[in-house]
Amino acid sequence: MTTPTATVTTTARLARLVEEVRAVVDRGLPPDLTAYLVGERLAPHLGTSDLLTPAQREGDPERYRQHILHAERDGGFSIVALVWLPGQRTSIHDHVAWCVTGVHQGEEHERRYRLVSDGLAARLVATQDVVNRQGEVCGFAPPGDIHRVWNGGDGKAISLHIYGADISRLGSSVRRVYENPTDEQ
Repeated sequence: MTTPTATVTTTARLARLVEEVRAVVDRGLPPDLTAYLVGERLAPHLGTSDLLTPAQREGDPERYRQHILHAERDGGFSIVALVWLPGQRTSIHDHVAWCVTGVHQGEEHERRYRLVSDGLAARLVATQDVVNRQGEVCGFAPPGDIHRVWNGGDGKAISLHIYGADISRLGSSVRRVYENPTDEQ
């Protein structure tokens, strides 16, 4: 988990994205449909030079860095930029709310998991490995949103994450952290 970094500067493009996301969230649709529609609004902004300020593109050599770009006053959604230097990764986790991610720069690797129970114990099973490249968007809603994300590329990666919760108040979108399956490092 990372420490959030508050950012007060909003570019004109980010302000437009906030308005577009607000229009979707205010419709009060189910979480999976909301995530899908928010993803449609996010995609055209990815890879543009005027979305983030230079400060919002800064990484941290110790861990991936979270820049909170916007948190809706009523807690309805937050927009966060995550900056990943090569090799930086999350723990295996799930989320407190629906989420949409879009790659702004570089690529983001993801391993998705399913929780399997035999009635006595539960374990994680890897179900899919995905590489999301610049401009690609994916969304999900709990339950069934267990994954690990990392920068498997040679350069900096930046992704935008839009959550259906107030990340400025919560500090993170992570609901639970899971132990690594025994067959993984």
